[in-house]
Amino acid sequence: METPMEKEPSKPEEELSVSNVSLQMDSAEGKPAKRRVLRKAHGQLKSRKKAKRRALWEFPNKIILFTAVLFVIAVITWSLLWVFIFRIENKDVLYFVGLFRLANVEFLPEYRQRDSKEFVSMSENIQQVMNRVYKTSTFSKYYKLSIVSDISSNNNGGLLVHFWLVFVVPQGKGQTFCEDCISAILKDSVQTSILNRTSVGSLQSLAVDMDSFVLTIGLRSDYTSTTGTGLGCAYDLHADRLGQRFPLDVSAVSGICHIKLIALLGHVLRLTIVSIQLTADNCITDSLTLYDSLMPIKSLILYQICEPFNESLMSFVSTNNAMLLTLKSAQIKLLPKLDGYFEAIPQEQCGGTISTTAGIGFEGKIPSPHYPSYYPPKCICIWSFQTHHLRLGIALKFQNYVIRAKTISGCDHGWWKINQQMYCGYYTDHQTVFRIASPTVNVEFHCSSKLSQEPFLAEYGNYNISLPCPAGHFQCTSGICIQQAQRCDGVDDCFDGSDELFCAIPPKDCNASFSNQHNSFVCNGVNDCEDGRDEQNCTESVPCNNNSFRCSGNICIKKKNAKCDTLVDCPDGSDERSCSCGMKTTFQKRIIGGSDAEESEWPWQVSLHFAESAYCGASVLSKEWLLSAAHCFQGDILSDPRSWTAHLGMHVQGKAKFVTSIKRIIVHERYSNNFDYDIALLQLSSSWVDTMKHFIQPICIPPAAQKVSSGSKCWVTGWGRRLEADTKGSTILQKAEVEIIDQTTCYSTYGLISPRMICAGLISGKRDACKGDSGGPLSCQRKVDGKWYLAGIVSWGYGCGRPNFPGVYSSVSNFASWIHKHLPFIL
Repeated sequence: METPMEKEPSKPEEELSVSNVSLQMDSAEGKPAKRRVLRKAHGQLKSRKKAKRRALWEFPNKIILFTAVLFVIAVITWSLLWVFIFRIENKDVLYFVGLFRLANVEFLPEYRQRDSKEFVSMSENIQQVMNRVYKTSTFSKYYKLSIVSDISSNNNGGLLVHFWLVFVVPQGKGQTFCEDCISAILKDSVQTSILNRTSVGSLQSLAVDMDSFVLTIGLRSDYTSTTGTGLGCAYDLHADRLGQRFPLDVSAVSGICHIKLIALLGHVLRLTIVSIQLTADNCITDSLTLYDSLMPIKSLILYQICEPFNESLMSFVSTNNAMLLTLKSAQIKLLPKLDGYFEAIPQEQCGGTISTTAGIGFEGKIPSPHYPSYYPPKCICIWSFQTHHLRLGIALKFQNYVIRAKTISGCDHGWWKINQQMYCGYYTDHQTVFRIASPTVNVEFHCSSKLSQEPFLAEYGNYNISLPCPAGHFQCTSGICIQQAQRCDGVDDCFDGSDELFCAIPPKDCNASFSNQHNSFVCNGVNDCEDGRDEQNCTESVPCNNNSFRCSGNICIKKKNAKCDTLVDCPDGSDERSCSCGMKTTFQKRIIGGSDAEESEWPWQVSLHFAESAYCGASVLSKEWLLSAAHCFQGDILSDPRSWTAHLGMHVQGKAKFVTSIKRIIVHERYSNNFDYDIALLQLSSSWVDTMKHFIQPICIPPAAQKVSSGSKCWVTGWGRRLEADTKGSTILQKAEVEIIDQTTCYSTYGLISPRMICAGLISGKRDACKGDSGGPLSCQRKVDGKWYLAGIVSWGYGCGRPNFPGVYSSVSNFASWIHKHLPFIL
């Protein structure tokens, strides 16, 4: 049944509900009830209006809220990125690698497995101790973590713990984190805990060998590789049987590879390298490094190879039963490859007691430890000799080694104690004999170098103390005997020049006949006579062929490579014309007693800067190569080419026409602390261009036959100190004319002059090279063509400009073959 209300036109929903409610709730009794119902209905009406308004704003509010949330998330994300990523770019991560020995712990095979409970328990115990030590140290806010990466056996008992320490420091503060500082914190903490019986630094009753601590700075690539947190290949290889060679054929799959070699306990390892393929760049990016441990600890390097070789075998011996090989290459496409083998060998007891026979002569041999392998840094040999007669002494003949009296400097290639006298050993390229004038001889040899050294072999035997050399022979200072006829013949038969010292020099007579070819200045490669007659008729004219050179005038000489060899082989000098070395581009009108050089006056002069400070000099050989002194690069820090820059075409310090970094340093393999063989080649990272030829020019290299004669005038140049007492070098390039000093005079002054050294200066002093000039050129000019050649390299001397103590230079002509071996294209 329809009601009247349903027929009426539709009204708003609110009004309809209120009317309905009022009708339904109406009663005869009560207005109050009706008022309550109406009030409630009115409240619902207001609520619905608010709901409608909320509905109208619901969608925009959601957009605004969503945008606000996104903004907050972006701010938080950016903050986290800045804190953890961008901010870390302003910090350096330093890695320290080390080891120490626990003396009272027996090695368990399970320690070789990093996931074994034995390894985990031991490593966690040690890491907790290190965490407590460094978190309570002065470096606590920089300390990040410690990791025990290896636990190995030890031939001396106990076990070795290999570990890493990681620190995060602000840029510029890394230099405060010295290796000794970080090592001292752990050592002192352990030592203190032992004395005071405290918990910090204690290894829970584990006996720590305090003398075994070794710690050096490490590389991030080595850290990630050895801890398994990065790329690179890793091998664990074992020589678990005696008398067997285990093959080694490895290629670095990611530019770096670590190979751990482990021998039987109580034995040592011998590694033999058959061949190695490297890109021949430098030791920083391409190398094979041998470590005397299972970790890449810099102070335990046995040897480092930075060039490929396939000519002969090389073998190396460890001092313990473990060795680490690190094979690196910067070029992933040209991966390094190592081919060789390793084996376990017994520890060698070097030395013995030897009783010689009654005869005179050599009768036996004493080798270096583990001969013919390179002997390791830690070794000692003791031999006791006894002859059968008081008139007989002991002679030791070496093929590539010499023993000399010890000087103030240390012995880098072994030191010797012979009947209580101290001596140093040096490598040579000739035979030497060392004699001890006593029937009873005690000989001790101690390895003293940081790296493994070349093997040596000495023959021993008796000699007559009263007559070291047979009749008619001359005894060289190297100990060998030569025939008297070889004395003063102009040939270095002694290999140390002693047979040519104190010889009467025949007078130079250019008007005499040169038919006698034994005159020292005839056919020596130098025009001693103004008209060059002493060098004429020294070449044989033959028909031109592949082994001959054609001079102008259609003259053929029997010399294939005569062109630009700095010797005038053609009668008219046509073989040396238009050559590109030894020419000055301008002809404008420290050094002790020198004067300011002109701009571009010495275009081959180079200033070498180490860590952005002028340190040594050098000479330009080509667009890529320089020549300097070996002693400028002595030691681990100075031998790193990354710290050096070369400044070419420079007159005033800081205003060079061309500056480049050094890519590679080649120090003569026989260089030692006595400054013999003091020569080094430097390869530039980039080449100077032809447009700079007005400021940069190479200097000529003299041939081996060209010896600068005494009394010749030459020039020494450099930015070194101008007075011995100065503390700084010169700003402007200095030059000083010096005179070549007679070898005999120089020898009588210093006594340590080798055939590879020459002296130059003034007997009265006043003109000399000084500190900062090392490695720089001693330039001499040839009369025949006016070209300049490099006669010497600034090497050493007693003080600067002192009377009777001239400067000592490396004689470049003596190293001509060595230079051409490395740089065959150099003129």
